Amino acid sequence: MLVLIRGAGDLASGIALRLRHSGMDVVMTDIEKPTSIRRTVSFSEAIRCGACAVEDVEARRAADAREALALLDRGVVPVLADPDCACREELRPDALVDAILAKRNLGTAMTDAPVVVGVGPGFTAGRDCHAVVETMRGHTLGRVIYDGSALPNTNVPGLIGGFAGERVLRAPADGSFTATADIGDTVEAGDTVGVVAGAPMRCTIGGVLRGLLADGVEVRRGMKAGDVDPRSDAAYCHTVSDKALAVGGGVLEAILHFSGGTGYGK
Repeated sequence: MLVLIRGAGDLASGIALRLRHSGMDVVMTDIEKPTSIRRTVSFSEAIRCGACAVEDVEARRAADAREALALLDRGVVPVLADPDCACREELRPDALVDAILAKRNLGTAMTDAPVVVGVGPGFTAGRDCHAVVETMRGHTLGRVIYDGSALPNTNVPGLIGGFAGERVLRAPADGSFTATADIGDTVEAGDTVGVVAGAPMRCTIGGVLRGLLADGVEVRRGMKAGDVDPRSDAAYCHTVSDKALAVGGGVLEAILHFSGGTGYGK
């Protein structure tokens, strides 16, 4: 089974990991200059660096659908700089997953593949996709919605280690981002970990720097640009999150539910 995933950030990468571990072929797409924060667990790094690995799965940048198919034969996850998902026409995937996390639908339709799954707010099962997977932390995280929509976006990050919004680092100005620290570094409140247009981006809590934009990414003031994990375990920087795995499990359920020949199809 071939699954095409729109988006290659940390949540989309957690989905891809779950599907690959379940024996499915996965192709991913993202923008030419990805804005992933948790870059050590994002397959979007393959676009920027040419190749990367998330846990035990390798990914490589593919120029087009033909190269993507060749990489699949090598057991590699192909990642294309293809924000419009034009490769879909040639790949003809068995399932398409929209994990862009734009909080709105950027063009995905229920006719894009035999099974279409929307991740998070912005999709309605039965209208623009076959199923929606909940991304809000809490009791319903990872639940598959077969009729209706995910919970609306609150703009409040989930609670980790007793902190929510405080752990998110936001760009202090418009301009090009430059990092002054590395993912995995131990930080304290007040430490500067990045600069935009001469303005410092400072941590508001202590912990481990779990995510940080790559140098040269164009940002706007207030845009999410980093993430501090107050649990202070650097190992968490190199494994996908509990949230990503839960959402990935929901996507896997939805695909199997609608796929013929699995015993779950309708």
